[in-house]
Amino acid sequence: MKSMKVWPILRTVLIAILLAMIFRSYLFASYIVDGKSMEPTLYDGNLLMVNKMIYDLTDIDRFDVIVFHANKEEDYVKRVIGKPGDHIEYKNDTLYVNERKVEEHYLDPYRTNDGSLLTEDFSLEDVTDSLTVPDGKLFVLGDNRKKSLDSRYFGFVDEEKVVGKVDIRYWPVSQLGLTFNN
Repeated sequence: MKSMKVWPILRTVLIAILLAMIFRSYLFASYIVDGKSMEPTLYDGNLLMVNKMIYDLTDIDRFDVIVFHANKEEDYVKRVIGKPGDHIEYKNDTLYVNERKVEEHYLDPYRTNDGSLLTEDFSLEDVTDSLTVPDGKLFVLGDNRKKSLDSRYFGFVDEEKVVGKVDIRYWPVSQLGLTFNN
């Protein structure tokens, strides 16, 4: 009689484990921020939930915070600044996309009034030898512009190497976050 009561519980637990494995493998992934390149948005050691399926349903948007395969051993987390066809330029610490000024409010905590630039002047052709972001590529930057290894140094990111969009910062709980855009 007791074995008949155990089977429904065991079946429920097995189904829950199977669903968790499916969600973990195909829909979401957990990542740990390693380094300071995304401060003040994300800090070293933050735990993130990355939506792996979102870009199968929608396009990557400018200012999305993404995780991508930087090489065989490492994944990076950065912010999308340029999409295919975009011309990117920084002048006087201001972002211009296709010659239009674009506000970056997420950088406000890093801006100082000491006269130094957060983001040094550059144009896309200065750092990539290209006038615009090519098809299938992205131009990404870390929010900590003075201490970020990003597209200014390693060039464009293949859209195919994007793991997904950072949806949730869940650790530490005191820094719980759900939005990372302007």
